[in-house]
Amino acid sequence: MVALNGLLRPTVAFGSIAASLNTSSLNKRAGSISSGCGTTGALSCSSNAKGTCCFEAPGGLILQTQFWDTSPETGPTDSWTIHGLWPDNCDGSFSEDCDPSRDYTDISGLLTAQGASSTLSFMEQFWLNDPDDGSNEELWEHEWATHGTCYSTLQPSCLPAGSPKGAEAVAFFEQVVTLFQTLPTYEWLTNQGIKPSTSTTHTYSALTAALEAEAGVIPALNCDGSDLDEIYWYFHLRGSVIDGEFVPISAPEKGDCPSSGIKWLPKN
Repeated sequence: MVALNGLLRPTVAFGSIAASLNTSSLNKRAGSISSGCGTTGALSCSSNAKGTCCFEAPGGLILQTQFWDTSPETGPTDSWTIHGLWPDNCDGSFSEDCDPSRDYTDISGLLTAQGASSTLSFMEQFWLNDPDDGSNEELWEHEWATHGTCYSTLQPSCLPAGSPKGAEAVAFFEQVVTLFQTLPTYEWLTNQGIKPSTSTTHTYSALTAALEAEAGVIPALNCDGSDLDEIYWYFHLRGSVIDGEFVPISAPEKGDCPSSGIKWLPKN
């Protein structure tokens, strides 16, 4: 895996995702927003410094989380889907719902109004709520309000002068989409000979070894019982969420899947 320099380097385009995403449009939109921070500063979690517009703290341990939903299934049969992008504290604790005054609603309308329709189109295919839990809009609103408002580098005061209301949320959703593109979990597993099956079982160590061979780092795997249903990819950040460098790291702790007998069920 390579470090991703913000929204300007969607370095991995794979399978059906590449076909569905207008990458040039996304880049154009991303290029219109700059944090002014650069990528030469300190990595998050490298010190106890307070958070600023250019140093993410206290939530400097960043998780890109993905779902594998089979009952009911969501998203394409050959791709994981987005859960969110979470700013955990460096010790593994976390804060949530950090600024209720910025709990934006109508995320679709916000993205469309600010020229991020390509991001919205992607989200409508790959950032999907479990229908039993509510609408996609409800998931997007929850992820922004619960996690997005907690980033120090996404405070409204960090945005360029004259930015419209909600521009920091637009930047958040664009970055989540772009980072997700660099993490083709389905492709990486199948490259290593691991495919969804109703009968085959795996050990935790075999699954993480396969992913490490592809990504260079070890994620955390979570299960519903013995069924694999979620993965956490971890990063430190240099600069701003808007256009900083996401540096992949191995998970600081194991997920909750059992050590053996894990099934990766197919989507039908």
